[in-house]
Amino acid sequence: MIRRLSDTVMVSAQIRPDDVPVLKRSGVTMIVCQRPDDEDPGQPPAAEIEKAAEDAGIEFRFLPIVRGIGPADAEAMREAMEATSGKLFAYCRSGNRCTLAWAVARRKQGASREEVEEIANRAGVDLTPIDHLL
Repeated sequence: MIRRLSDTVMVSAQIRPDDVPVLKRSGVTMIVCQRPDDEDPGQPPAAEIEKAAEDAGIEFRFLPIVRGIGPADAEAMREAMEATSGKLFAYCRSGNRCTLAWAVARRKQGASREEVEEIANRAGVDLTPIDHLL
């Protein structure tokens, strides 16, 4: 299930290479993988998604979040968000880590805490684990 966090940022659970052309048709110009390889058996490695993205003309960034969201994770997400002129699509196991990284990145960009909390709540994500970063 894809969750739209803004007009230009979407997040979801793990994708497969054959999902990439659909993302391209929806205007995605950058894919961000925030899931480490080998987190679950049968998960496609980031390199397979990267190859599909490259074939579709979509930029790809591998920014795995391993143990909770930290400032560096949020900064990498902010940089990715600011580097694309189109839509950014980020994925992890469930979309939650991506939403958490997005929330901290948006706060760094000047969005209010209330705004990011409201959007995260609509997406079904609790920001309590990153409360100290907001």
